[in-house]
Amino acid sequence: MAELHVELVAADRKVWSGEATIVVARTSDGDTGIQPGHTPVLGVLQSGPVTIRQADGTTIVAAVHGGFVSYANNELSLLAEIVELADEIDVARAQRALERAGHEKDLAAERRADTRLRVAGVGVGH
Repeated sequence: MAELHVELVAADRKVWSGEATIVVARTSDGDTGIQPGHTPVLGVLQSGPVTIRQADGTTIVAAVHGGFVSYANNELSLLAEIVELADEIDVARAQRALERAGHEKDLAAERRADTRLRVAGVGVGH
């Protein structure tokens, strides 16, 4: 099975690096799936989940907020302002942030909190 090399980097750390069969990320053009051999891509990341499927079938999911995605020559770079892997998310904190954003009518903060909860596996209805 063909693979592409993936680098998932936050402003403050390298979050994950490895080989994958497909990566799905939310860009300003919508959800974008990238597999080996994809045409070159340069895009703006939006708040949303990034799903990385490895060749062994395991999946890595992260909440990503802002940044850029670049793909060429079977190398994918996701350079984000903030990245949180699913197991790093504090669900109670994200729920409080979602409630606060709703009261303050802060749509960007609401989207970030909603993304964190979805990535952590907590259903959120909007």
